[in-house]
Amino acid sequence: MKSYLAAAIQMTSVPDLHKNLAQAEELIDLAVRRGAELVGLPENFSFMGEEQDKLAQADAIARESEIFIKKMAQRYQVTLLGGSFPVPVNDTGRVYNTTILISPSGEELARYNKVHLFDVNVPDGNTYRESSTVVAGQQLPPVHFSEYLGNIGVSICYDVRFPELYRHLSDKGTDIIFIPAAFTAFTGKDHWQVLLQARAIENTAYVIAPAQTGNNYGRRLTHGHAVIIDPWGTILADAGDKPGIAIAEINPSRLEQVRRQMPSLQHRVFS
Repeated sequence: MKSYLAAAIQMTSVPDLHKNLAQAEELIDLAVRRGAELVGLPENFSFMGEEQDKLAQADAIARESEIFIKKMAQRYQVTLLGGSFPVPVNDTGRVYNTTILISPSGEELARYNKVHLFDVNVPDGNTYRESSTVVAGQQLPPVHFSEYLGNIGVSICYDVRFPELYRHLSDKGTDIIFIPAAFTAFTGKDHWQVLLQARAIENTAYVIAPAQTGNNYGRRLTHGHAVIIDPWGTILADAGDKPGIAIAEINPSRLEQVRRQMPSLQHRVFS
Protein backbone atom coordinates (compact mmCIF):
# COMPACT_ATOMS: atom_id res chain seq x y z
CA MET A 1 0.00 0.00 0.00
CA LYS A 2 1.28 3.47 -0.90
CA SER A 3 0.35 6.99 0.19
CA TYR A 4 -2.14 8.63 -2.16
CA LEU A 5 -5.00 11.13 -2.28
CA ALA A 6 -8.66 10.10 -2.01
CA ALA A 7 -11.73 12.24 -2.66
CA ALA A 8 -15.28 12.14 -1.33
CA ILE A 9 -17.65 13.89 -3.72
CA GLN A 10 -20.56 15.99 -2.49
CA MET A 11 -23.56 16.59 -4.76
CA THR A 12 -27.06 17.99 -4.76
CA SER A 13 -28.68 15.34 -6.94
CA VAL A 14 -32.15 16.08 -8.29
CA PRO A 15 -34.87 14.20 -10.24
CA ASP A 16 -32.93 14.58 -13.52
CA LEU A 17 -30.57 11.75 -14.48
CA HIS A 18 -28.54 13.58 -17.10
CA LYS A 19 -28.19 16.75 -15.05
CA ASN A 20 -26.84 14.63 -12.17
CA LEU A 21 -24.39 12.77 -14.39
CA ALA A 22 -23.07 16.09 -15.70
CA GLN A 23 -22.59 17.38 -12.14
CA ALA A 24 -20.87 14.13 -11.12
CA GLU A 25 -18.47 14.34 -14.07
CA GLU A 26 -17.49 17.91 -13.20
CA LEU A 27 -16.68 16.90 -9.63
CA ILE A 28 -14.79 13.75 -10.66
CA ASP A 29 -12.75 15.93 -13.01
CA LEU A 30 -12.05 18.37 -10.15
CA ALA A 31 -10.97 15.54 -7.83
CA VAL A 32 -8.62 14.06 -10.43
CA ARG A 33 -7.11 17.45 -11.27
CA ARG A 34 -6.31 17.80 -7.57
CA GLY A 35 -4.53 14.44 -7.65
CA ALA A 36 -7.09 11.94 -6.32
CA GLU A 37 -6.54 8.28 -7.24
CA LEU A 38 -9.51 6.89 -5.28
CA VAL A 39 -12.83 8.73 -5.69
CA GLY A 40 -16.29 8.11 -4.24
CA LEU A 41 -19.70 9.39 -5.33
CA PRO A 42 -22.60 9.76 -2.86
CA GLU A 43 -25.69 7.59 -2.39
CA ASN A 44 -28.33 8.18 -5.09
CA PHE A 45 -25.80 10.21 -7.08
CA SER A 46 -27.60 9.74 -10.40
CA PHE A 47 -31.18 10.30 -9.25
CA MET A 48 -32.93 11.76 -6.21
CA GLY A 49 -36.66 12.26 -6.60
CA GLU A 50 -40.07 10.87 -5.70
CA GLU A 51 -40.11 7.11 -5.27
CA GLN A 52 -42.63 6.49 -8.06
CA ASP A 53 -40.50 8.51 -10.48
CA LYS A 54 -37.40 6.53 -9.47
CA LEU A 55 -39.18 3.24 -10.12
CA ALA A 56 -40.59 4.42 -13.45
CA GLN A 57 -37.07 5.28 -14.67
CA ALA A 58 -35.19 2.55 -12.80
CA ASP A 59 -34.11 0.59 -15.89
CA ALA A 60 -32.61 3.66 -17.54
CA ILE A 61 -31.04 4.95 -14.31
CA ALA A 62 -29.38 1.59 -13.60
CA ARG A 63 -28.10 1.16 -17.15
CA GLU A 64 -26.80 4.69 -17.60
CA SER A 65 -25.33 4.90 -14.09
CA GLU A 66 -23.23 1.79 -14.57
CA ILE A 67 -22.05 2.86 -18.02
CA PHE A 68 -21.17 6.29 -16.61
CA ILE A 69 -19.18 4.95 -13.65
CA LYS A 70 -17.12 2.61 -15.82
CA LYS A 71 -16.52 5.32 -18.43
CA MET A 72 -15.39 7.85 -15.80
CA ALA A 73 -13.03 5.36 -14.14
CA GLN A 74 -11.41 4.58 -17.48
CA ARG A 75 -11.32 8.15 -18.77
CA TYR A 76 -9.75 9.55 -15.60
CA GLN A 77 -7.75 6.43 -14.71
CA VAL A 78 -9.03 6.28 -11.13
CA THR A 79 -10.62 3.69 -8.88
CA LEU A 80 -14.19 4.94 -8.55
CA LEU A 81 -16.99 4.06 -6.12
CA GLY A 82 -20.32 4.52 -7.85
CA GLY A 83 -22.08 5.94 -4.78
CA SER A 84 -25.38 4.12 -5.14
CA PHE A 85 -28.15 3.85 -7.70
CA PRO A 86 -31.33 1.76 -8.14
CA VAL A 87 -31.05 -1.63 -9.85
CA PRO A 88 -34.35 -3.37 -10.76
CA VAL A 89 -34.99 -6.71 -9.03
CA ASN A 90 -36.48 -9.20 -11.51
CA ASP A 91 -40.24 -8.62 -11.82
CA THR A 92 -40.82 -7.36 -8.27
CA GLY A 93 -41.46 -3.75 -9.25
CA ARG A 94 -38.78 -2.81 -6.73
CA VAL A 95 -35.03 -2.19 -6.82
CA TYR A 96 -31.82 -2.80 -4.96
CA ASN A 97 -29.90 0.22 -3.66
CA THR A 98 -26.56 -0.76 -5.18
CA THR A 99 -22.99 0.49 -5.08
CA ILE A 100 -20.14 -0.71 -7.29
CA LEU A 101 -16.38 -0.19 -7.12
CA ILE A 102 -14.70 0.13 -10.52
CA SER A 103 -11.01 -0.07 -11.47
CA PRO A 104 -9.20 2.33 -13.82
CA SER A 105 -9.57 -0.30 -16.55
CA GLY A 106 -13.36 -0.34 -16.11
CA GLU A 107 -13.42 -3.68 -14.28
CA GLU A 108 -15.99 -4.23 -11.52
CA LEU A 109 -14.06 -4.87 -8.29
CA ALA A 110 -16.94 -5.07 -5.80
CA ARG A 111 -20.75 -4.83 -5.73
CA TYR A 112 -22.99 -4.42 -2.71
CA ASN A 113 -26.76 -4.13 -2.28
CA LYS A 114 -27.70 -2.05 0.77
CA VAL A 115 -28.78 -4.32 3.62
CA HIS A 116 -30.22 -1.86 6.16
CA LEU A 117 -33.18 0.10 4.78
CA PHE A 118 -34.17 3.52 6.09
CA ASP A 119 -37.71 3.07 7.48
CA VAL A 120 -37.81 5.90 9.98
CA ASN A 121 -40.17 8.56 11.35
CA VAL A 122 -37.82 11.51 11.70
CA PRO A 123 -38.75 14.04 14.44
CA ASP A 124 -38.89 16.86 11.86
CA GLY A 125 -42.19 15.40 10.60
CA ASN A 126 -40.83 13.50 7.60
CA THR A 127 -41.43 9.78 7.26
CA TYR A 128 -39.13 7.57 5.18
CA ARG A 129 -40.00 4.06 3.99
CA GLU A 130 -37.11 2.90 1.85
CA SER A 131 -38.46 -0.66 1.98
CA SER A 132 -41.57 0.41 0.04
CA THR A 133 -39.48 0.50 -3.15
CA VAL A 134 -36.17 -1.13 -2.23
CA VAL A 135 -35.37 -4.80 -1.64
CA ALA A 136 -32.83 -5.31 1.13
CA GLY A 137 -29.59 -6.99 0.14
CA GLN A 138 -28.90 -10.38 1.69
CA GLN A 139 -25.09 -10.41 1.63
CA LEU A 140 -22.60 -8.70 3.89
CA PRO A 141 -20.53 -6.11 2.01
CA PRO A 142 -17.36 -7.25 0.25
CA VAL A 143 -13.77 -6.10 0.68
CA HIS A 144 -11.60 -5.38 -2.34
CA PHE A 145 -7.96 -6.25 -1.65
CA SER A 146 -5.56 -3.85 -3.36
CA GLU A 147 -1.78 -3.96 -3.08
CA TYR A 148 -1.57 -0.25 -3.94
CA LEU A 149 -4.66 1.40 -2.43
CA GLY A 150 -5.16 -0.81 0.63
CA ASN A 151 -8.11 -3.06 1.40
CA ILE A 152 -11.36 -1.26 0.59
CA GLY A 153 -14.67 -2.09 2.26
CA VAL A 154 -18.02 -0.69 1.16
CA SER A 155 -21.35 0.17 2.79
CA ILE A 156 -24.21 2.63 2.22
CA CYS A 157 -25.66 5.41 4.41
CA TYR A 158 -28.03 3.91 7.05
CA ASP A 159 -25.59 1.00 7.45
CA VAL A 160 -23.44 3.39 9.51
CA ARG A 161 -25.77 2.86 12.49
CA PHE A 162 -24.99 -0.87 12.59
CA PRO A 163 -21.45 -1.39 13.93
CA GLU A 164 -21.55 -5.17 13.42
CA LEU A 165 -21.41 -4.62 9.66
CA TYR A 166 -18.17 -2.66 10.03
CA ARG A 167 -16.70 -5.20 12.41
CA HIS A 168 -17.27 -7.74 9.63
CA LEU A 169 -15.30 -5.48 7.26
CA SER A 170 -12.59 -5.07 9.89
CA ASP A 171 -12.35 -8.83 10.40
CA LYS A 172 -11.79 -9.13 6.65
CA GLY A 173 -8.82 -6.77 6.85
CA THR A 174 -10.33 -3.48 5.71
CA ASP A 175 -8.07 -0.41 5.72
CA ILE A 176 -10.48 2.05 4.05
CA ILE A 177 -14.26 2.10 4.53
CA PHE A 178 -16.57 3.84 2.06
CA ILE A 179 -19.85 5.18 3.46
CA PRO A 180 -21.65 7.05 0.62
CA ALA A 181 -24.77 8.70 1.98
CA ALA A 182 -27.82 10.91 1.55
CA PHE A 183 -28.19 11.67 5.26
CA THR A 184 -31.23 13.73 6.20
CA ALA A 185 -30.51 17.28 7.33
CA PHE A 186 -32.33 16.70 10.62
CA THR A 187 -30.46 13.56 11.70
CA GLY A 188 -27.21 14.64 10.10
CA LYS A 189 -26.66 17.63 12.34
CA ASP A 190 -26.59 15.39 15.43
CA HIS A 191 -25.44 11.97 14.23
CA TRP A 192 -23.48 12.08 10.94
CA GLN A 193 -20.05 13.13 12.15
CA VAL A 194 -20.05 11.20 15.44
CA LEU A 195 -21.15 7.94 13.77
CA LEU A 196 -18.50 8.22 11.08
CA GLN A 197 -15.79 8.99 13.64
CA ALA A 198 -16.91 6.03 15.74
CA ARG A 199 -16.67 3.66 12.77
CA ALA A 200 -13.16 4.94 12.00
CA ILE A 201 -11.95 4.78 15.61
CA GLU A 202 -13.38 1.40 16.59
CA ASN A 203 -12.07 -0.29 13.43
CA THR A 204 -8.83 1.74 13.17
CA ALA A 205 -9.55 2.41 9.51
CA TYR A 206 -9.87 5.39 7.20
CA VAL A 207 -13.47 6.41 6.44
CA ILE A 208 -14.40 8.06 3.14
CA ALA A 209 -17.96 9.39 3.25
CA PRO A 210 -19.31 11.05 0.07
CA ALA A 211 -22.58 12.89 0.68
CA GLN A 212 -25.66 14.56 -0.68
CA THR A 213 -26.30 18.16 0.39
CA GLY A 214 -29.02 20.81 0.21
CA ASN A 215 -32.54 20.62 -1.23
CA ASN A 216 -32.75 17.62 -3.55
CA TYR A 217 -36.50 17.80 -4.25
CA GLY A 218 -39.69 18.76 -2.40
CA ARG A 219 -39.04 18.63 1.34
CA ARG A 220 -36.01 16.34 0.96
CA LEU A 221 -33.09 18.14 2.57
CA THR A 222 -29.72 16.45 3.00
CA HIS A 223 -26.96 17.26 5.46
CA GLY A 224 -23.80 17.49 3.35
CA HIS A 225 -20.39 17.44 5.05
CA ALA A 226 -18.77 14.77 2.93
CA VAL A 227 -15.68 13.88 4.93
CA ILE A 228 -12.50 11.83 5.05
CA ILE A 229 -11.54 10.64 8.53
CA ASP A 230 -8.31 9.01 9.64
CA PRO A 231 -8.05 5.90 11.88
CA TRP A 232 -7.67 8.07 15.01
CA GLY A 233 -11.02 9.74 14.23
CA THR A 234 -9.48 13.00 13.01
CA ILE A 235 -11.44 14.75 10.26
CA LEU A 236 -8.92 15.35 7.48
CA ALA A 237 -11.30 17.08 5.03
CA ASP A 238 -14.91 18.32 5.12
CA ALA A 239 -16.79 19.51 2.02
CA GLY A 240 -19.11 21.79 4.00
CA ASP A 241 -22.69 22.25 2.83
CA LYS A 242 -22.26 23.03 -0.89
CA PRO A 243 -21.49 20.70 -3.82
CA GLY A 244 -17.77 20.01 -4.02
CA ILE A 245 -15.18 17.53 -2.78
CA ALA A 246 -13.35 16.54 0.37
CA ILE A 247 -9.82 15.41 -0.48
CA ALA A 248 -7.13 14.02 1.80
CA GLU A 249 -4.14 11.68 1.97
CA ILE A 250 -4.54 7.99 2.75
CA ASN A 251 -1.28 7.15 4.48
CA PRO A 252 -0.28 3.57 5.34
CA SER A 253 2.26 4.79 7.91
CA ARG A 254 -0.51 6.58 9.80
CA LEU A 255 -2.64 3.45 9.65
CA GLU A 256 0.19 1.35 11.08
CA GLN A 257 0.96 3.95 13.75
CA VAL A 258 -2.60 4.10 15.07
CA ARG A 259 -2.98 0.33 15.03
CA ARG A 260 0.28 -0.03 16.93
CA GLN A 261 -0.57 2.65 19.51
CA MET A 262 -4.20 1.58 19.97
CA PRO A 263 -4.35 -2.18 19.25
CA SER A 264 -7.97 -2.51 20.36
CA LEU A 265 -8.85 -4.97 17.61
CA GLN A 266 -6.34 -7.39 19.13
CA HIS A 267 -7.90 -6.98 22.59
CA ARG A 268 -11.39 -8.13 21.70
CA VAL A 269 -12.89 -10.60 24.16
CA PHE A 270 -16.18 -11.28 22.39
CA SER A 271 -16.64 -11.75 18.68
